[in-house]
Amino acid sequence: MQKAYSNKAVILSLVLPGLITFVFAILAPICLSVYYGFTDFSGMGEATFIGFANYKELFHDKAFGRSILNSLFLAIGFVFVQHPLAIITAALLERMGRKAEGFFRCVYFLPNVISVAVIAYLWKFIYDPNFGLLNNIVKLFGGKGDINWLGSGNAIWSVLIVLIWHGFGWGMLIYYTGIKNIDPTLYEAAAIDGADNKITFLKITLPLMKPVIEVNVTLAVISALKQMETVYLLTNGGPGNETQFMANYLYKQAFSSFRYGYGNSISVVFVIICVFATAVLNRIFKEREA
Repeated sequence: MQKAYSNKAVILSLVLPGLITFVFAILAPICLSVYYGFTDFSGMGEATFIGFANYKELFHDKAFGRSILNSLFLAIGFVFVQHPLAIITAALLERMGRKAEGFFRCVYFLPNVISVAVIAYLWKFIYDPNFGLLNNIVKLFGGKGDINWLGSGNAIWSVLIVLIWHGFGWGMLIYYTGIKNIDPTLYEAAAIDGADNKITFLKITLPLMKPVIEVNVTLAVISALKQMETVYLLTNGGPGNETQFMANYLYKQAFSSFRYGYGNSISVVFVIICVFATAVLNRIFKEREA
């Protein structure tokens, strides 16, 4: 076996398939995207090189700025609302009996196995200003029940609620798995010492979950930056550009407005922001560990 792994031909045959896949599926599209970002290509015909004109336009594009701001709001919602609730829920589930634990784990994760299209249209009916469930609940408590939840002023918060709710199951499941991998003898020792559930959670569960929290928070921030399908089906960035997100705006510019070059310049900036966000988060977690 060692002879086989020291053979250059064997090593090349093992590495080559993955390398070819990486080049054609990831590296080549990124290089093409960078190239088209410097052109005025419409998706058809010839591409004319225009230098940094697309990137200069981005600095003055209010819709693009709004998309970054919305992504930031969503990232904050994920990190400071969704994930604290997810880790607390995971800790509570771990302490339940097997049947109850399995039932609630399925209930919380159920939205993640339902089609995004179904989720979006379900929430459209809930938010409907005429016969939606939310307005009917408002009427029960004496309100008029005529709120346009996806209208101007309300739309961004309504979309954020859907996105935070929809991604809750993934975050909870990752935290649940992390808690399950903690040595149970630590909890037994804490119980013998008289520690209650709150102390156990703060002194044992959270410190040992730091690597899981780091991964989960990083995934949540990247997910906030690349939101597209749910937003597209709920509001398509409207009204105006109130609920615009970067991935959705990229799609609209490249395929709806036939500004393929401009869309690719957005994608390049999008990748840079994602890499920068990941590096910053890794730095923050390393400093805290130190």
